[in-house]
Amino acid sequence: MNQYIVMQGNTYEEDREAGMIWTDQKDRGGKTPHSWKRIEEVQKGDQIFHCVHGEILAISVADENYIKAGDRYFVKLNYFELPKPLVIKDVIDQISVFLPIKYSPFRKNGDGNQGYLFPCNEQLALMLLSLIQINNIESVGQEQLQLAIETVIHKEQDLLTPMMAEMEMDLRTKIRQSAENFKRHVAPLWDEQCALCGIELPELLEAAHSKPWHECTLDERMDAYNGLILCKNHATLYKKGYIAFDGTGAIIISERIQSIDYGKYDVHVKMKVLRKEANKKYFRWHRKNIFR
Repeated sequence: MNQYIVMQGNTYEEDREAGMIWTDQKDRGGKTPHSWKRIEEVQKGDQIFHCVHGEILAISVADENYIKAGDRYFVKLNYFELPKPLVIKDVIDQISVFLPIKYSPFRKNGDGNQGYLFPCNEQLALMLLSLIQINNIESVGQEQLQLAIETVIHKEQDLLTPMMAEMEMDLRTKIRQSAENFKRHVAPLWDEQCALCGIELPELLEAAHSKPWHECTLDERMDAYNGLILCKNHATLYKKGYIAFDGTGAIIISERIQSIDYGKYDVHVKMKVLRKEANKKYFRWHRKNIFR
């Protein structure tokens, strides 16, 4: 199952009542924007976060694959409205690290980008789900004090809670299994040890993506050359952009780490990894987009 974020604006109420989302097949210029065409990817069981004027109001589940009818595309959905909406600007700091550079639904300030249906990677979906759950704890407590007048809301909440629990479990399982599979593919390329310090204890090793998971295509996610085996210390430095590697595999150390502190972080300017030719394009992406 995949996840998406749809920007509905003033069409939300009508779409919710109809139990669907939809797009025209082409715009006035005869072209199909990427955020319209993406509706063709939606399949039965996929989950969609519904964003209206900067707030997540509902999560829906696709009842079936997309439908082509006339000059439009439709997806039939089962909507689960949230007792308390999630305001994106209130949580942008928590989710920004998972926003892709390309086709991001939100800008760094929390405003929505122009478009309709956006991809939502597993890490972003899991974070949104966690924030929605935290955001609604207080709301649920308030509802329980008003049982006599909140029967309908409770009925929806009874359906929403197990749906979110199952969604969270599926996301965590998918992320964990993908990380394990990636490490299994990457480790042999680096002799099952940290490429920088040589640590071999498996529990202390991690397969670190050069191009992060949420930025990757499906092929890039599992490309063994889009990563290297590092100990937890060096993996964190790499993922946070404190270190990078040039085309030869030589380390580049960020100015954010003072030279007097190199020993604390177990880095020095003569470090070098035995990179393969296929690593170079990913190292280049990391230097441009992550390293600072």
